[in-house]
Amino acid sequence: MTAFSDPLMRGQSVEPVDSVQAAERWIAARGDQWVADSAYSFAVVDGGGLVLGQVCIGSVDRRHAVGWVSYWTTATARGQGIASRACCAVARWAFDDAELFRLELGHRVNNPASCGVARAAGFAVEGQQRQKLQYDDVRFDVELHARLATDREPVSL
Repeated sequence: MTAFSDPLMRGQSVEPVDSVQAAERWIAARGDQWVADSAYSFAVVDGGGLVLGQVCIGSVDRRHAVGWVSYWTTATARGQGIASRACCAVARWAFDDAELFRLELGHRVNNPASCGVARAAGFAVEGQQRQKLQYDDVRFDVELHARLATDREPVSL
């Protein structure tokens, strides 16, 4: 719940994760998605098991072998390359184990840190979607990135 109390996390979940029950529902939904083969979520933890974030492959389209990557980190984990390493790891898993070919992700254009994560994890810029997202009555453009199973691995992070 601490991660979701961060103001930067507002809007990252359909329902606020502000109680133990809400956290349990959030975790259960991730498990249900895995069973349904529609999304795969992974906790990002340090060596002692402290949660640093999450990385997910959602909107899985088996017909075209495509998935959508999303990620978040706790405030204390930001700026350390953790999200980029998690995205690299989940991409390798998606290509090798989940048999996906294409991974896509997007970020608000006013979020250069997220762009840095995508680029460091080997996701190439492909374009921009105008005013795709809305937060607090403000619309934001989204920059699109993608990584293919045939792309070279990014330089070691």
